[in-house]
Amino acid sequence: MKRTGLLLTLTLTVGIALGVIGTQTVDAQQEPMKRTVLIRTDLAGIQGKEAILVLVEFAPGAVTASHYHSGEELAYLLEGTVSMEAQGKSPITFKPGDTFHLAPKQVHRVKNLSATTPAKALTFTIAEKGQPDTVPVK
Repeated sequence: MKRTGLLLTLTLTVGIALGVIGTQTVDAQQEPMKRTVLIRTDLAGIQGKEAILVLVEFAPGAVTASHYHSGEELAYLLEGTVSMEAQGKSPITFKPGDTFHLAPKQVHRVKNLSATTPAKALTFTIAEKGQPDTVPVK
């Protein structure tokens, strides 16, 4: 009888631990976009401006919320296929090697067109120093 109780307790404990780990894994997979700032630096000879280089990763099937960047943004798609919908314009599809430019405060959203493969882009923004790089739009 003691052995059955011990086995039941052990099974329950392992089940709870796996449940917690599984929940953390699922939560991590649901992040639609991850932005990693690689460098943020002042620009010599351009008073009040800074440059921001960012690696952007889009989860499979992810769609970003509408947002804008406070400065000029240049982007290069490294991996995957995405669709970008800028406010007032038709969606445009980008594949690896494609580049695009967004004017300051151009509201847009991006969708990873693959349900199974992540997409990655490298973005370079020149903005007023101290301004947020990304601003959500409701």
